[in-house]
Amino acid sequence: MRVIVEVSFVPLGVGLSLSPYVAECLRIIKASGLKHELHSMGTNLEGNWEEVMALVKACQDRLFEMGAPRVTTSIKVSARADREPSMEDKVAHVRRLLEDGAPGKP
Repeated sequence: MRVIVEVSFVPLGVGLSLSPYVAECLRIIKASGLKHELHSMGTNLEGNWEEVMALVKACQDRLFEMGAPRVTTSIKVSARADREPSMEDKVAHVRRLLEDGAPGKP
């Protein structure tokens, strides 16, 4: 099953600066070859369920290796039974509605 996942990793007990940990996770994500998009509060991933969840585990494991005594991971999953989801399609649909000035379906 193809999914879109928003994931956010928060290593705890490592001080105030989390950027080095975020950067390390992003290196792992880039190396995976999965479609991804970094944003201010996390990262969107697109791929099949098994690949995405294995990637989440790899990032968590790396944060522990870097010395984080605890990691909080937030995950939101978008899955569809009628078609394969795409990050671009979700955004494009909202932009079309905004450009057309048409209200969306309730």
